[in-house]
Amino acid sequence: MQTTDLVADTICRTVELGVTITGAAIGEKFTHIDCRPVAEDPTCPKCRQPGRLRDHISRVLTDLPIVGHPTRLHLRLPRFTCNDPGCEVTVFRQSINKVAVPKATLTRRTARWILQRLALDKMSVSAVAKALGVSWNVVNSLALSTAANLVHGQPEHLDGVRVLGVDEHKWKHGRGQGDPSFVTVIVDLTPVIDGLGPARLLDMVAGRSTAALSTWLGARDQAFRDRVKIVSMDGFAGYHTAAKDVLPQARTVRDPFHVVHLAAEKLTVCRQRVQQITLGHRGRSGDPLYGVKRVLLTRKTLRTDKQKARLEAVFADENHIDVEVTEHIYQDLVAAYSDPDKRAGKLAMFKTLKRVKTGVPKELAELAQLGRSLWKRRKEILAYFDTGASNGPVEAINGRLEHLRGIALGFRNLEHYILRSLIHSGQLRERINAL
Repeated sequence: MQTTDLVADTICRTVELGVTITGAAIGEKFTHIDCRPVAEDPTCPKCRQPGRLRDHISRVLTDLPIVGHPTRLHLRLPRFTCNDPGCEVTVFRQSINKVAVPKATLTRRTARWILQRLALDKMSVSAVAKALGVSWNVVNSLALSTAANLVHGQPEHLDGVRVLGVDEHKWKHGRGQGDPSFVTVIVDLTPVIDGLGPARLLDMVAGRSTAALSTWLGARDQAFRDRVKIVSMDGFAGYHTAAKDVLPQARTVRDPFHVVHLAAEKLTVCRQRVQQITLGHRGRSGDPLYGVKRVLLTRKTLRTDKQKARLEAVFADENHIDVEVTEHIYQDLVAAYSDPDKRAGKLAMFKTLKRVKTGVPKELAELAQLGRSLWKRRKEILAYFDTGASNGPVEAINGRLEHLRGIALGFRNLEHYILRSLIHSGQLRERINAL
């Protein structure tokens, strides 16, 4: 091999494909690379006997971009005639399975590169297609078919799942109440609980209902259902019902974020009510309660001295007693969750829930409603302190999916969205690298 050929093979890494470069040219749109197999293999694929050389044919494949320009491999393949008169194969060409699969227009490493760019670099399909000089449909079809095979075609990807996270996600912005714009997101939280890695997206199903989750769980085998011990979710009753019916042995956990968020909503409604009663209008700049609306929701340990002084001044007014009491309960909930001692946190949470269950004055309508709601789900709320499972990683994955919708400029096909989400969420990273 000449030195120049060796340098070209090294730069383009064609040796890993089993081919060597014989020439190159720069076209108007593409960089063209002429190559041939490093060694001839005249073995007949049927009878495994050596054949005799007949002629050569050319096969054009899309390969990785070179210095930012789309590349085309022009592979010169030898064709052979089988010497065995009894063989069914008369003419065959040398196998290049290491380079590309049969009838493919992309090299194997290009297919892997496409998925890596989508999964690791979060590139859009359009950007990947432009870099390769191929159509959007070619890139999208390859990504979807590979994702479907790596997930739905291999049931073992559900092995080891013991902790599930379930949440809703709006995959498109539609109009009307009947628009199917929500999906149920199902996440494996086991790696997070075990401290072995990030959560991974398992699947998404259309709708946010008891039937949506029940159908998905029911479609899994009994071994999977028996293995799931914990299901973390928000306050939606439909998911709770589905988990209870299909996974009776699993412990359901109410996510801390949604508990605190519910308490924050009640505190805000209380502040708005008192604001309207005392001043007769909605909050405006300069109004005492309006000025501390963010301070009220800030954890006590994070408040500055200035914020503490402003809050004390507001609570000095007896007309604001309702807000002060509700804020105190809100802070107790936050403190219970943040206690490093889970047993102490669980006890503090139980005492807080019991305190707001009954005995709340009727004037504190928001707090009374909060107490009834939380007490009804006390078992799921307290289960967090025993299991440590939360939907925080699920919300993180939802954030990635929002980013996917942005770079793709929206989706109209739910099946495509689900498969692209499985790629974008990072679940397939290790499997893609192994392709």
